[in-house]
Amino acid sequence: MGIIFSCADNKKTTLDHLVFRYNEHKNIGSLDPAFAKDNADIWATNQLFNGLVQMDENLNVRPCIAKSWTIANDALTYTFTLRDDVYYHKHKLFKKDSTRTVSAKDFEYSFNRLLGKQIASPGSWVLNKVDTFNAVNDTIFKIKLKQSFPAFLGLLTMKYCSVVPKEIVEHYKNDFRANPIGTGPFKFKRWEENIKLVFRKNTNYFEKDQQGNTLPFLEAVAITFLPDKQSEFLQFAQGNIDFVSGLDASYKDELLTATGKLRPKYNSTTNMIRGPYLNTEYLAFYMESNALEIHSELLRKAVNYGFDRNKMMIYLRNGIGIPANGGFIPKGLPGYNNTIGYTYQPEKAKALIKQYVSETNHKTPKITITTIGNYLSFCEYIQRELQKIGLVVNIDVIPAATLKDAKANGLLDLFRASWVADYPDAENYLSLYYSKNFAPNGPNYTHFKNTQFDTWYEQAFTETNTLKREKLYTKMDSLVMSKAPIIPLFYDEVVRFTRKNVTGLGINPTNLLDLKRVKKH
Repeated sequence: MGIIFSCADNKKTTLDHLVFRYNEHKNIGSLDPAFAKDNADIWATNQLFNGLVQMDENLNVRPCIAKSWTIANDALTYTFTLRDDVYYHKHKLFKKDSTRTVSAKDFEYSFNRLLGKQIASPGSWVLNKVDTFNAVNDTIFKIKLKQSFPAFLGLLTMKYCSVVPKEIVEHYKNDFRANPIGTGPFKFKRWEENIKLVFRKNTNYFEKDQQGNTLPFLEAVAITFLPDKQSEFLQFAQGNIDFVSGLDASYKDELLTATGKLRPKYNSTTNMIRGPYLNTEYLAFYMESNALEIHSELLRKAVNYGFDRNKMMIYLRNGIGIPANGGFIPKGLPGYNNTIGYTYQPEKAKALIKQYVSETNHKTPKITITTIGNYLSFCEYIQRELQKIGLVVNIDVIPAATLKDAKANGLLDLFRASWVADYPDAENYLSLYYSKNFAPNGPNYTHFKNTQFDTWYEQAFTETNTLKREKLYTKMDSLVMSKAPIIPLFYDEVVRFTRKNVTGLGINPTNLLDLKRVKKH
C-alpha cells in the first residue's frame, strides 16, 4: 500500500519506508481546522496546521507559531510574539514565491472566521471567554479575556485555533475542506473520499528536533478508510499499515493476554505503547428523576461500593484502563486523587441497601441502566454484582443518538456516559457539576446542584496559583463523590500498536496523533 513515486520497483521500495500508513475507520469529514471536532478530523488536520501554541506529551503548553507570550497581572491580557519564519504550504494563489510568511493579521482573520456565523464552526465556543483580539503589528498578537480563565492557553492548543490564509480560504470557500493550505509538517496531496488520503512532507517546515534536525522525517502519510476495526487489524497484522489505535473487542483477545500483555506471536513484529487517556467512563444518575431510588444517597453509594472495578477491567478490557477508585477527574490530570472515590465493599453495600429498605419501607429497590450496545458487557457485569447485594437491576439498550438526546433532556434515571477532555484542565470535568450548566444548555447531565461546589468552582477561575487551584479541584471532586451522583467505572488508557520499525510516535493523554518526529527504519 506504499505510495508509488516511480515505476521502477527498486525506487518504490527505497521510499516505502518513508511513508507512514494508517487506517481511519471513522472516516474524515473535513480538513478545515474550524471543523476539527472528531478525533479522525483532528488527527488529519494536526499534520497540516499549526496554532499559536501546542501541547507536549505531558500536557504542558509549548511555543509553536508564537515563540513566546506574556500574561498581564490581572490574568486578562495575553500578548503573543510570533516567529517570522513560518511559511504557508505552496499554492499558486500566493503569487510571487507561491508562499508567504504567517503574520499576526492571519490569526486575527482565523479567529474572526472561527466566530463567524456564516461558517458555523462547532469550535466557536473556544473563544467564549475572549473579549477582544487584534494584531498589534506583524509579529505581536494580543488577546483580552472577559474574565480570567487559567485553562485558556490549553484551549488555544486545540486545532480549531489553527492559522489559515485568507486568500486561499476565500478562493475555495466551502471547498477549503478538501483544499487545505496550512503551515504544518505535512502538506495536502490528494483525497479520494472514502478511499485514500495522502499528505507529503513540507520541506519548508519551521520546527526542528532537539538535535537541530529539520522536521518531519517521513516523506509522506497515507490514510485508508476501511470501515471496521477488524479489517483494520488484519491489515496491520499483514504489515500493510503501520499503526493501530485503541483496543476493539473484535481483536483484543487475539492480540493481548487477559492481563494486557502482547501475546508471544506478536512480540517480534509489534510494539505496544500505553498511557493515561483523559477520558472517564461512568454511569450517571439523573438527580431530578421521579424514581425514589435515585434520590437516595444511601442507594447511590451502595451501587458505588457494590462491584469490583479491578475484576471488571481484567475480564472486560484485558487490563487496559485504570479502575476508577478516585473521583471524576481522570488519572493523568492535575487534581486527580485516587483516594476520594469508592472501592469494592460488598458488605457495606448490603448494609446501605438494608438501611434504605428500612427507612423507606420500599421492599424491592430496583434501578434501570440505559446504555448503548458497546457497553452492554459492563452493565451486565454490574447487574450481576448488584443483584448479590439485594438490588434489582434492569438494562435498557438503545442507539447512541437516542441516548445522547434522552440524557440531554433528563429522560433517563441512570445512564452510561463518558467524558473526554476538550482541553487539558480539570475545570473541564468539574463543569459537569456546576448548577448553571444544567443540560440541555450545558454539560451538567445529572442536574447535580450544590452551593458549596458552585462557590469553589467560581473561585477556581480567579485562582492563578497552579497548586492552590489543583487543591481546589480535588476538593470539588471529593465533594461530588461524597454525594454520589455518578458511578465512575474506569479511566481509559491510550493504547497504540505499531510495527517494530516505527519509532518516535510517542503517546499523550489527549490521544493526539503527532507524526512530525516519527521515523520508519
